[in-house]
Amino acid sequence: MHEVLLRTVTGPVRAAAVTGAVLPHEHLRTDMRWAVGVDSDPYRWLDEEASVAAEVRELRKSGDLGLVVDLSSLGMGRDAATLARVAASGRVPVIASTGLFAEPFTEVRDEDVDELTRQLMYEISSGLDGTGVFPGVIGEVGTWGPEPTPREERCLIAAARAALQSRLPVATHGKNALALLEILLGENLPGSRVAVGYAGTDLGAARKIAEEGAYVSLSVLGLGADQAARIVLGLIEDGHADRLLISTGLSRVAQLRKYGGPGYAHLFHELLPRLREAGTGEDTIRLLTHDNPLRWLTSGSA
Repeated sequence: MHEVLLRTVTGPVRAAAVTGAVLPHEHLRTDMRWAVGVDSDPYRWLDEEASVAAEVRELRKSGDLGLVVDLSSLGMGRDAATLARVAASGRVPVIASTGLFAEPFTEVRDEDVDELTRQLMYEISSGLDGTGVFPGVIGEVGTWGPEPTPREERCLIAAARAALQSRLPVATHGKNALALLEILLGENLPGSRVAVGYAGTDLGAARKIAEEGAYVSLSVLGLGADQAARIVLGLIEDGHADRLLISTGLSRVAQLRKYGGPGYAHLFHELLPRLREAGTGEDTIRLLTHDNPLRWLTSGSA
């Protein structure tokens, strides 16, 4: 039987060995304080290795956390060495990413799609920043403004092509979620390989993402627990439970519990109780927190 392996920052891990919950959209280390053409923000920053590792370790013990996917791609202050240390200290496997984030944060200029694809494939085949850490996902990639710029569109197409070559999944970020998905699907990337970051309020738009076979990826901190619960319950009612990914979506230092924030446990403390109160069964909770993210991560391995 074919054994499916996940590329984690501390080496290959059997997908079947991940028995706990998966957080498919988190950030363990970021630096997005400065950008080109948009306002700087000193709070777009997370560099608290010991505190992050402590929260992850506690979740492993109390919340049965089995895996964290760090979606800090190029331009977001990704630090593969830090991720490896957090994984080792927190005793939870961590998946790192490649990919070119939104235009204000990347160093993309006039490179064509072929060159951008080569850059991504180099990281996928050679590792991140000379660390020997290999990425297990492409993303998050997408837009900062309301619509993709020409550079952002090239980065998205490169992500799709690298995904097709490497069989890694893709995660998107951006206000016009359907437009980003359309670009990826236009490169013949199967919807099942794409996690579409969705922070909107329109259940109909989320439904369209699921109908394309892609995953609707919801972050509790981005949407708020009530709004996230509304979209999750609506999609479950529509029969799209198998196309949902849910995560906390922590990305800033102020969101850590050390500084009074909700921490990585926010998903477990806020969203999951709301779903249970609304009558969501444990089998569906398991589908959302374990089966779906692992299926997305391994969709290219089938």
